[in-house]
This record gives sequence, structure tokens and C-alpha cells, in this order.
Amino acid sequence: MSDELRRMRTTDDPYRLLHELTTRLAAAQREVTELARLRRRVVQDLHAQGMSYAQIAEKAGLSRGRIHQIRHTGPAPEGAFLGTGAVTVVTPLRWDDKKKRPVVAVTDMNSGKRLEELAKSYGLDVSSGHVLVSGEIDLNRDGLIVVCGPGMSQAMRDLYAQDPVIRWEHPEDGGWMLVDQRTGTAYHAGADTEPPRPHDVGYLGRLPRPDGNGSVLAIAGIHTAGSLGVVHLLTSDLGKLWEEAGEQHFSTLVGVAYDPRTEEPRSVELLCPLYLHDEVTA
Repeated sequence: MSDELRRMRTTDDPYRLLHELTTRLAAAQREVTELARLRRRVVQDLHAQGMSYAQIAEKAGLSRGRIHQIRHTGPAPEGAFLGTGAVTVVTPLRWDDKKKRPVVAVTDMNSGKRLEELAKSYGLDVSSGHVLVSGEIDLNRDGLIVVCGPGMSQAMRDLYAQDPVIRWEHPEDGGWMLVDQRTGTAYHAGADTEPPRPHDVGYLGRLPRPDGNGSVLAIAGIHTAGSLGVVHLLTSDLGKLWEEAGEQHFSTLVGVAYDPRTEEPRSVELLCPLYLHDEVTA
């Protein structure tokens, strides 16, 4: 029995004890989930290196059946692409002049809800939050997934500025665009071209927190359809993204063809490689 558990057993205040037990149990459950995820990842990695389940079992002192069970059950390793333990999905608030209050755009709301569902499917605890209308957001928190472009938040603009490969630009005579500095290619939203077309460009990257003590998974489209397209890519190809980037800092661009009536993605594609930032700056 741990010292903390002994202390809690002697607590006189039952309400305080109930609160502490609930909090401790939730943390323990998250840890168990992440231990199971890591265990499955180790088995998958060893098997991918060419070892048989029998060989892994012998080396680990476990039965072959147990190793096979670990390989195929429990939370999938690629869930760590989104975060570990618990994540907070953040979407931006916009001021509605008609309603005279902050609202979330329908497409951003859909992006947020689908990200929450995706994270839950990988055994992660999920909460939600918002970038304020003023653009304020505390980025120095664990497990943040933020759907917000640089035009709505100075904090996010500063975060994106850390990207060594992809740059957001906003010329005075045009809309936002994304520039791949490795190739010099500038990407524009179809809605901003003449004639307009239902195509957007989305950004996906994992960037360092301002305090240097973690990372933020950042998602943004030039318009909201781009963000929804990035979420569509995550829901359909998370395993592949995990294989390429893991938990490293990276960024990439996503082309999104969408239904002009609903902004729902019709197709998505990577417009450039997943740039691993450590390799780019080495």
C-alpha cells in the first residue's frame, strides 16, 4: 500500500476523501490506458523488426498467446499522435453581430466534435475549450489540440511562426496563404481565386509550447473547410501519420476539395511531405 493511499484512508472528511479518491482513480485509469498503449506499441515494433511472437514471448518471459493478445487488444499506439492520457480540443469563438454574443462556426464545431470522437476512440479522456474572441488562449497546457488559424489569435500566430518550413502569409492585397519554404510554393484557397472553386488548404503540425515544456497539435485551414479536411485526414490516415511523425515536431499541408453547400470534404491529399522539424533544422 502506498503512503498516499494510507494517508487517504485516515482522512476524516468524507467529502474531501471522495473528491481525492475520484481524482486519483481517474489519473490511475489514464495511466493504465497509456501503459497498455505503450506495451502494445513495443510488441508491434519488435514484430515489425522481424521477430516472431514466439521469439518476443521467450525474450519477455511471457506466453506466445499473451503476446498475441497484447498485439491485437487494448488502445492502439497511433492514438499517441493526438496525445497521452487526456486531451483538450480547442476551437475559436467568433463574435456574432446579430446574436450579440460569441459563437462557434458550424464547420469549426464539426471539426471539434470529430476530433473529440476520434480521441475517445483511442481511449483518451477528452475535454473541450475555446480560443476567446480576443484571441487569448493559454497554450502552456498538456494535451492541447487547437483548431485555429493565425488571423484569429496572436498567440496562435506566434506559435505558427516557430515552424521552420511552412509559413503563413497575409499580403495586404489578398487573403491568407501558406508557403512551403523548401520549394517556394505558395498555396491559396480556391475561394480566394478567380473564378472561385471549392478547394481549401489546411495546416497540420505539432509545434513547441511557448514554455518549452511540451507540444501543441495545431490545425488550421485558410478557411474553415480546410480545418475540417485536416480532421478528415486524421480520422482516415492516423496510423500512417503516426508511422511517419510519431510524437516529433512536424508540419504538413493538406489539399481539401469540398462540397460548397456543406463544406464537407469530398477528398483530401497531402500537398507536401510531413516535414520533421529536427531533420529540417539539423
